[in-house]
Amino acid sequence: MERFRAQRERKIDIGPRRLTRFDMNPMPLTSFVPVAPDSDFPLENLPYGVFRPRAGGPARIGVAIGEYVLDLAVIDEAGLLSATPVGGRGMFAQDSLNAFMAAGPTAWQAVRSVLQRLLTADEPTLRDNQVLRDAALLPQHTIDLLLPAHIGDYTDFYSSLYHASNVGKMLRPDNPPLFPNWRHLPVAYHGRASTVVVSGTPIHRPYGQTKPADSPAPVYGPTRALDFELELGMFIGPGNDLGSPIPIDQAEDHIFGFVLVNDWSARDIQGWEYQPLGPFLAKNFATSISPWVVPLAALEPFRCQGEPQDPPPLPYLQPVRPGHFAITLEVWLNDTRICQSDSRYLYWSCAQQIAHHTVNGCRLRPGDLLASGTISGPDKHTRGCLLELTWRGSEPLTLRDGSQRRWLEDGDTVTMRGWAQGDGYRIGFGAVSGTIRRATLE
Repeated sequence: MERFRAQRERKIDIGPRRLTRFDMNPMPLTSFVPVAPDSDFPLENLPYGVFRPRAGGPARIGVAIGEYVLDLAVIDEAGLLSATPVGGRGMFAQDSLNAFMAAGPTAWQAVRSVLQRLLTADEPTLRDNQVLRDAALLPQHTIDLLLPAHIGDYTDFYSSLYHASNVGKMLRPDNPPLFPNWRHLPVAYHGRASTVVVSGTPIHRPYGQTKPADSPAPVYGPTRALDFELELGMFIGPGNDLGSPIPIDQAEDHIFGFVLVNDWSARDIQGWEYQPLGPFLAKNFATSISPWVVPLAALEPFRCQGEPQDPPPLPYLQPVRPGHFAITLEVWLNDTRICQSDSRYLYWSCAQQIAHHTVNGCRLRPGDLLASGTISGPDKHTRGCLLELTWRGSEPLTLRDGSQRRWLEDGDTVTMRGWAQGDGYRIGFGAVSGTIRRATLE
């Protein structure tokens, strides 16, 4: 990094300033880096990720801009983040975002403001320094994306009214579809952080116990009802001390950013094991996430009201402002789009989930992952899993090649995409995908 010493000595002032249109995004911003109009990664977005150059070298942190990644370790070493609270601390020359997540919203906003200014079309600092540009801006096809964080804990909620109602109608047709507690608190279960994998990781069909309807006893073997679940996940930032709940009006200060989540599910295993304590082996074999973490600040222009809450929640869950975001979500099975939903269909907001998760003093830590649960809407094409789309296998889907699916088959690839559409730009998440491999046992 010796060749960047001149930047450090010049002490270029591109530090945080008062709020500008960089922060509020009323119109598309322009970067000197080429960005297509339909790109997921315009200057308004700048999602964070962890990557490793295919040419060699250690993992480090970057942001996506168009078809490139900006290497923040290089930018920091050049002294261009010195005006921020985290500059010069080696925070971006790491293999996870955990330390930056822990730094909190003041640091996040300071870094974001500097990066947007550095990449804008009329800022010469990076634009006109060819040596620095060549070192810091890498084509995305020359890198491998890794898990963005060391995930200590993973909680999966059940926050879509439409999904919960559909599941209840299928499984308990003679009873009310929702359990009595559902409209009063964000239901969740504790998942398995060790099996959260980055997009592109193959998914092996899991083994487990099932209880076929025509069998007098359970049987052991690979699942025959493998499913996906379309979800949105949030990474926790600073977190809280043990015994100190996070009030709902402070909850969003602990949201670093969002990813797409595919909560793979084995429905036949789940149906046999879930009573009385909920999912176990049916869920913990794999959860896929997208590699780019979209900052909360990038989604601010898309904040909206969610589903009406009736009855009103208890005071500790009453929102102080709209807590949902208008994010279009798609699921593709091989080359066929089978679902188009929207995160605004969620009943419980992220702030409510955090407030409830910590109301008993439970500790959240930097890098913890909280997922929304399956996001389904009121229409059939908005249902976020095969369980609903095929109505428990009774209404098979026809794919583009003429084949039918009740559940996922070996060789199938599920790809999820998401974006918030602005005026002339979009805040995209990229994709999360996984291909099913046949069941194997050592």
